[in-house]
Amino acid sequence: MRILQIVLIAAGIAVGACGAVLLLDDPPVVLVRIAVWAAAGVILHDFVFAPLCVALGFAGRRLLPAPWRTPVAVAALCSVVLALLAIPVYDKPGARPDNLTVLDRDYVSGLWIALAVVWVCVPLYLLAARRLPVRQDQVVDGQRADDVERQPPPV
Repeated sequence: MRILQIVLIAAGIAVGACGAVLLLDDPPVVLVRIAVWAAAGVILHDFVFAPLCVALGFAGRRLLPAPWRTPVAVAALCSVVLALLAIPVYDKPGARPDNLTVLDRDYVSGLWIALAVVWVCVPLYLLAARRLPVRQDQVVDGQRADDVERQPPPV
């Protein structure tokens, strides 16, 4: 396990150094824009997204029954990731006849279809969870404090 940690740390340092070297080629104006975007991302996360997630978590805990909480939380996380990934291509920036790098896809419909697939999986997960065998937690919850088996004799 220790070797894996060292390898991951070394890989992280190498990727960071590679990124720093690539940034050296950019003019100062671009570096300032990158710094502004990074700062805006941190501020947006810390002061908008994180408090919103906390509020939704508390509301979901009060409004949703216990079996629904985990699949709804996973579906919400997947929805946020899909929405963030769709931002760069949502309005097809740079779409010109001479720019062949922009794919001619309907990104809006693709996003809605992906979100629908994610949210359809929530009730499917709950149905599948009911068909699974009894879990250990359910067995433990059904026991009383005096449900203790005899211990083997000491040797």
